[in-house]
Amino acid sequence: MCGRYVMSKATGDLLSHFEAKEVEGRPPPPSWNVAPTQDVPIVAERLDEDSIERHLLIARWGLVPSWAKDIKIGNKLINARSESILDKPSFRKAAVKRRCVVPAEGYYEWQKTEDGKKIPNYLYSEKEPLLGFAGLYEWWADPSVPEDDPGRWLLSCTVLTTKTQDALGHVHDRSPVIIPRDRFAEWLSPDLTAKDDVQHLLDALPEPTLTPRIVSPRVNSVRNNGPELIEPAPADA
Repeated sequence: MCGRYVMSKATGDLLSHFEAKEVEGRPPPPSWNVAPTQDVPIVAERLDEDSIERHLLIARWGLVPSWAKDIKIGNKLINARSESILDKPSFRKAAVKRRCVVPAEGYYEWQKTEDGKKIPNYLYSEKEPLLGFAGLYEWWADPSVPEDDPGRWLLSCTVLTTKTQDALGHVHDRSPVIIPRDRFAEWLSPDLTAKDDVQHLLDALPEPTLTPRIVSPRVNSVRNNGPELIEPAPADA
């Protein structure tokens, strides 16, 4: 799964790396401990006048389907299994119409030991300064807010996960689906609407090369934040 990650890059860096045209919404501050229900940047293709343009949007992490009666459902939908998104009611429409890329520098997973302890690991790429998680997004209208109020609409997202490859399977059995930089356009394309084509793309993605690093248990608390969280844990920790 993916329950925490790092996103500390400046907005300008994100626009450049993901070749996005502009920002919609108020970017959140840098974070080395991004947690569910927080606002996060996502990248999506949007209709801009007469052409499709790539934009950086700000969404709540935890997808709230358009048919949901309560925002709380998003707390349970921070991740979506890539193997079943085309069948699950919460994700199937977004999977063919509202795909996005979720920028991240790396993410945390907790490795279970034989004695029941959980050791936090930070997983990142030694070659790429930014990763692109495969994501889905939705717009939800809050029924408690007047129809003419702009604040009625909530943009939310989820991160797709897949079975972890053998190289990192010792850390956790699930990991985020990572879209290579040269396939962003393919994943975001509004022309990709057939279920079989979406599944084929997901199945054809290469295995990412990531490096795990044991870090301080301070990351366990969402109240802790700062670049020290991704530093190697002291040997006596």
